[in-house]
Amino acid sequence: MRRIIVGAIIVVCWFLFTTFQPDLFFPRQVQVDMPQIKQRGRLIVATIYNTVDYFVYKGTPMGFQFEMLKDYAEYSGLELEIVVRDDVQEITKMLVEGQCDLIAMNMPVTSVYKQFLAFTTPLMSAKQVLVQRYDSLEKRLNINNIYDLDDKTVVVPRGSAYAQRLRNLSHETGMRIHVVEVPENEEQLIRMVATGEIDYTVSTDLLAQVNQKYFPILHTSLEISFPQNLAWAVRKNSQELLSSINRFITVQRQTARLAILRNKYYQNQWANYMVTSDYFVLNTGMLSPYDDLIRKYSEELGWDWRLLAALIYQESNFNAQSRSHRGAVGLMQLLPATALLFGADTVTLQRPATNIAVGVKYLRWLDEKLKPLVAQKEERIKFVLAAYNIGIGHIFDALMLAKKYGKRMDRWADVREFLLNKRYPQYYNDSIVKFGQCWGDQTDRYVSEVLSAFMHYKNLTQNR
Repeated sequence: MRRIIVGAIIVVCWFLFTTFQPDLFFPRQVQVDMPQIKQRGRLIVATIYNTVDYFVYKGTPMGFQFEMLKDYAEYSGLELEIVVRDDVQEITKMLVEGQCDLIAMNMPVTSVYKQFLAFTTPLMSAKQVLVQRYDSLEKRLNINNIYDLDDKTVVVPRGSAYAQRLRNLSHETGMRIHVVEVPENEEQLIRMVATGEIDYTVSTDLLAQVNQKYFPILHTSLEISFPQNLAWAVRKNSQELLSSINRFITVQRQTARLAILRNKYYQNQWANYMVTSDYFVLNTGMLSPYDDLIRKYSEELGWDWRLLAALIYQESNFNAQSRSHRGAVGLMQLLPATALLFGADTVTLQRPATNIAVGVKYLRWLDEKLKPLVAQKEERIKFVLAAYNIGIGHIFDALMLAKKYGKRMDRWADVREFLLNKRYPQYYNDSIVKFGQCWGDQTDRYVSEVLSAFMHYKNLTQNR
């Protein structure tokens, strides 16, 4: 009898050791819900990047999860901060420890995850499938049914539902499937199968089928699970946030917006065209044809090249032939009069290298003018962007108004208030105002949109 008990204990301990991750099951739950998020003013979201959920194409952030998040930000009135990680286990730990508020990815709703996460209303459902290569021109397969998985090694994302499913499959069938968990994400592993670095992985049928279209060597039809609901996840104690997101998802369903986005990213042939483009960032790391020039001149400015790229995208969509109704020219939309001040004429200004060089000289000049008033570089960048858009005179007016009304001159959040107020006579008629009335709404949006694009570029280019 004692041997039986000892044997049972050993089996249980082995099972817990191989499947149980205590740092996830007993996390340090923090109390952050909608009131704290609103006070902070922004929703911190963790996600992964792949060819359908979150990516940049020709400078534009796109993806199913991205568009859903953008819609929710508008619905809730919250600003978005998106954090990208490859590792599902790390993302989950970030959530439960309060480093983010929401996991926005296709999380399978499983009983294991439910022990420490609260799931939203499902966004869709999917099956888990084995991803493998055809091993010859005759398209023969090594794995034709789940029993062929016996004694095979399958590589899956660490902490994912795929590892759990494979272990359950081993227990259900008596097979010995070698499950290897790694930090890479689902799509990275699919591509490693396609290139022969690994032999097998598991994915949702949705993502596997999208990847199979541009990696025809892949076979993605062998199902290893029943359909599973896919949803976003929040902390179990974030019930107000959960209710808000669920109301939003209901609206998305009722308006067919959810169905439209699913079709756009998971079923549309247009996605195949994007993936083969030179400017599909996940494949090439390139935002535009001008990345090398942007890198070169951003060093003179002391900026991350992706910030300068975000400004150029906002100005011209990377179109070197762009010309505005006001006569602004080229990638950085410079007026010929401004260009003359920095040594370029109207002919040379149309050349991409000259246009960027002159634009950077102008940005450096703005930065030097603002540095005595705004010492902190990251904060000063917001002022420089605003000045580039509306003119430094209006920014100086807003700075003086902020000083007069007892606000901080070195904080954009304080100064932007007076830039917006310069539409009203009480402010633009003030004796300290030298440049008259202006409408600062567009400039306020400009700063936010450039910084938002910069965030996405940082997330998705990894400084390549």
